[in-house]
Amino acid sequence: MCLAIPAKVLSVEGASAVVSIEEVEYTASLLLLDGVMPGDYIMLHAGFAIEKVDPEYAAETLRLLVEMEKNRPE
Repeated sequence: MCLAIPAKVLSVEGASAVVSIEEVEYTASLLLLDGVMPGDYIMLHAGFAIEKVDPEYAAETLRLLVEMEKNRPE
């Protein structure tokens, strides 16, 4: 199964960005998207930004992922 995670764009330099997911920073390739700016939210999959999303969608998706992790069987 493939999963994309919402991430907040902190900075953009050329075709890459520094993004944050739950206060952890990653580098994301922007080769698949145009017009990404700091403050935007993207879906991050395998190191690539694949879609821009609105902040409410990103927050709800992250909330659900955290909830799933809390309820995961041991």
